[in-house]
Amino acid sequence: MEPNSPKRRKLDHAHRGPTLDSAASSSMGASASGAFVLETDELLSEAKLDYSKAFPGLDQTLRQFKDAIEGLEPYGPVPIAEASSTWEKANRTAIPYPDPKPAKDCPYKVSFDKPTHVNVVGSYAAQTMIKSQSSFAIDMIVVMPPTLFSEKDYRDYRYFYKRAFFLAYITDALRKRFSDLDYVYTNLNGNVLLPVLAARSPHQSSKPKGAGTKEPRGQLNYEIRIIPNAPEGYFPAAKLSATSTSLRRSGSEDSKDGKVPTPFYNSTLKSESQFVAYLKLLRRTSDTCPSFKDACLLGRTWLQQRGFGGNVAHGGFGHFHWAVLMALLLQTGGRKGEPILSPSLHASQLFKATLQYLASASLHEKTIVLGPNPPAREAVGQAGPVLYDSAREMNILFNMTSWSAFMLNEHAKLSLSAINDPRVDQFDSLFITKVNQPLQMFDLFVKISVPPNVPQSSPSMPDGRSPTIAFAEDIYRVLKEALGERATLINIQTPHPTTWKVTHSSTKPKTEDILVGIMCDPAKASQGRVFGPPYEQKKDAAKFREFWGEIAELWQLPSGEIVESVNWTEFSPLGYFGICQAIIRHILKFQLKANEDNLEFYGQEFSNIISLTPADQASFNAAKAALAVFEKDVRELEDLPLSIRQIASIGPETRYASLRSPIPNQRKQGTTPIEVMLSFEASGRWPENIASIQRAKIALLLQIGRSLEEAKTGIKTHLGLEDAEHETENLGFLDVVYESGFSFRLRVHSDREETLLDRQTKDQTLDRHVRTEAAALLSSARWRSAILPIHNQTISTYCTRFPALSPSIRLMKRWFNAHRLGNHFNEPLIELFVLQAFLQPHPFPTPSSTSTGFLRTLLLLASYDWREDPMIVDPADSLSASQRLDISTRLEAWRKIDANMNRTTLFVATPFAMTGVAYTHGIPKVVATRMTALARSASKAAKDKGVEQLEPRTLFHSGLRDYDVVIHLSAKAVRGVLRDDGTRHSHFANLDESGPDGFEALPLPEPPVSALLRRLGAVYASPLLFFHGGAPEDAVVAALWNPQLHSRSFSANMPSSFKPAGDDTFELNREAVLAEIARIGGDLIERIDVKDR
Repeated sequence: MEPNSPKRRKLDHAHRGPTLDSAASSSMGASASGAFVLETDELLSEAKLDYSKAFPGLDQTLRQFKDAIEGLEPYGPVPIAEASSTWEKANRTAIPYPDPKPAKDCPYKVSFDKPTHVNVVGSYAAQTMIKSQSSFAIDMIVVMPPTLFSEKDYRDYRYFYKRAFFLAYITDALRKRFSDLDYVYTNLNGNVLLPVLAARSPHQSSKPKGAGTKEPRGQLNYEIRIIPNAPEGYFPAAKLSATSTSLRRSGSEDSKDGKVPTPFYNSTLKSESQFVAYLKLLRRTSDTCPSFKDACLLGRTWLQQRGFGGNVAHGGFGHFHWAVLMALLLQTGGRKGEPILSPSLHASQLFKATLQYLASASLHEKTIVLGPNPPAREAVGQAGPVLYDSAREMNILFNMTSWSAFMLNEHAKLSLSAINDPRVDQFDSLFITKVNQPLQMFDLFVKISVPPNVPQSSPSMPDGRSPTIAFAEDIYRVLKEALGERATLINIQTPHPTTWKVTHSSTKPKTEDILVGIMCDPAKASQGRVFGPPYEQKKDAAKFREFWGEIAELWQLPSGEIVESVNWTEFSPLGYFGICQAIIRHILKFQLKANEDNLEFYGQEFSNIISLTPADQASFNAAKAALAVFEKDVRELEDLPLSIRQIASIGPETRYASLRSPIPNQRKQGTTPIEVMLSFEASGRWPENIASIQRAKIALLLQIGRSLEEAKTGIKTHLGLEDAEHETENLGFLDVVYESGFSFRLRVHSDREETLLDRQTKDQTLDRHVRTEAAALLSSARWRSAILPIHNQTISTYCTRFPALSPSIRLMKRWFNAHRLGNHFNEPLIELFVLQAFLQPHPFPTPSSTSTGFLRTLLLLASYDWREDPMIVDPADSLSASQRLDISTRLEAWRKIDANMNRTTLFVATPFAMTGVAYTHGIPKVVATRMTALARSASKAAKDKGVEQLEPRTLFHSGLRDYDVVIHLSAKAVRGVLRDDGTRHSHFANLDESGPDGFEALPLPEPPVSALLRRLGAVYASPLLFFHGGAPEDAVVAALWNPQLHSRSFSANMPSSFKPAGDDTFELNREAVLAEIARIGGDLIERIDVKDR
């Protein structure tokens, strides 16, 4: 179930998935859901366990445990103090009392008697386990006899103290009877009131938890959990309602503290007597609905991929809760009590319908009651999520946290969105991709060290809940109110479940850290001031000031209204990260007394790699404004022979996508001017010869240059010549430099040129090489004149729509450059990769920060099977199903023509470039493979190391050991070319050609390293494959020898320098090739290192 695993099947996904308007209508037609049903059936067949092979001998062990427990002799009753001292010391077995421990003078007595019955329950009994589980637990319940309890044992932890001794007595007996096993205590689903015994084999205990991997013979690591519980229906339900008080520890039942409701404590007590009832419910449902078990397996897989489980540290919503919810919906749930689900539905339909119910139920906001004779919602409502089963009078979500309920709702909505999107692979999105990756989800993280004495500010305390969980609930409540609309999602990761030894000398380990993940809305999070209620609303204003403290102040709005507010504008230069951090620091310190030394923030490390700042937006806007001025200046020229149709920028600076933020006159940084394409209206005055058209373009550029210099001051123009090999190629460009602003590189496009090239391409009377050259020139012309202008507009539009898109693109370009892939992947292609991660984020939400946008793009590249699938980037969703099918058919045709992918590797199509090869021309297969491998490695590191251990800069480190040749460039020589400001052309002052009014040197036609690489690639493409970051400051060019250039006999057209190898064969003369490279590079090359063969 890894996100980087290759697809295991190829099925037709052309049919659109359903829109689940209601749970009852989730049944889909066979034609629309056939592929999904087939995939889920295959998943189920692969996920199901062969229990006899996975757990050999387990049934016999369970019978032995059952016989041993049922054969125990009664003990007691004895006072708790005696049991805690005498019995523990005598048997060296600890009694796992919950906190607070019983007092020494506690008058209660504990005892052991033969259990009413012992049963195996849970996933093993229902056979709903899956192979990919992180751990396997076989639950055995031991029902305590009613004789152990008195009428009021539901109050003040009395039941739980007696339960703890009952468990310790069984533990002591099993330790003596089965000494070959290891025994530990752990809390059932993280509930500190419910310790249970876990028995496992010694070799399993020595392995790290979560090793749900197969043994050599197919066996699985597992543990047997002994769970004591109360007799069914023993406790009075009326005394354990959500509004009842069962903990009166203040000394007086009539005191104010003694009247505080204890819903968590009460629900825990009720759950103790419901094991058998829910076992019967699930078995009955399994008998009446044939696909129920399979739907449970699908639900379990979906929850597991999102990190949900029954333990409170995993959200408190696991496989049991999914199964019970589905069982209840098969019986009730409709407006008039009718079933929402039909037992005749297929497993995939049951799964989707349950998913929709979770998305629409809003468990984090509403109190949901299912079943007959529903009570008043006020009687069952409580602070956390409520899903009340009226038949059994039980809130099955009592152990679920508030933030988990919100997360579950969001994940259900995202999954439904993927189901209803025909462009998305529904199956992978729902069941294959591992969504439980905090770095892929959240923008800002706060690690909070839990103080030794956890403050309890919640009015519902004490309630028997873990102090750490209660503290986390307070954190969630406070941060949700403080951040407001700045945070779209807040999740809290509490310490993982712990175990402790059963011996008396051991103590429970202490929990330490809480990790808060926050997903931000960049637009709203950047607001510098929080506005509260009007000053006239005294009650609300007082609450606002009570929440914020002394930093609250009055503020007059432009309308004249005076409101309460909090000012955070001093942190605005730090961006929304800085503002959110300041809010979090203040509110946690003020409301929860958290020490600032106990707070650690994560999330901005990725932005720091390329020094992203909020001021970058202003730089890009300045470049766009300069382009508008340049366009206006050109359009105002009156002496041009043709009418201007369009002036379109094709440079990344004007689409918020350049690696560096644009600044005026960037020559010393090695960047070229902003590229612009000029198109004229159609005219018959263009020549009928392509070479003549190129010369006509030069004449037009010269005319534009002269006219601009005459019409505007502070402008200098210069005609530059392309490094063209044929007269039919574009020959020139015009550099326009604004003395106090940006510079632009203008090229002219002619529709007539495209028409003539298209005619040559299709003319079968011409030689093949002529038609091939014409096709290449036509592709280049359309790339500059048709594709890039639309691409520029598209990226610019979506960078405005998604604030995180621009920095994510820039960071992704930095990653390609860091791994020396920049010379193979053009910038527009990298921009499409990132845009696709934003347009199709499923199963994640749309990225809202640089880190999530970058990591999500890596995940996309890691899972992109470019050998078999096209990448279709459709921003406006304008491509029809037939057009998408045509693109896939075109890829299949390419793969048949070029099975080894020597010419076409990646296939990326857009509505304005449907050929699929416009963006990916010239990418070798080895380069595409390396990109995928690096993306998978980076994604795995982000997933495995997590928030605290991942050092983002390590994802950008690239060694040189994999390369055969490493060419070290002279940084001094490169800087010398870049810093030449044109003021001196001779070592002799009297020969200096620049005057006193010398203008800054004109932009370089091409950065020196790029020029060298292009020349080396043209000459030595056959023997060597070159790798370079693309950035001017990258002083290393790496290369790999072509392993396909084997020894051969002599011929007149050898691809490179060869030398005799004996027996009339010749081999590649590597020394000569490297010597030629050194001669071509001249002063730019400092040295060349060669890997030993």
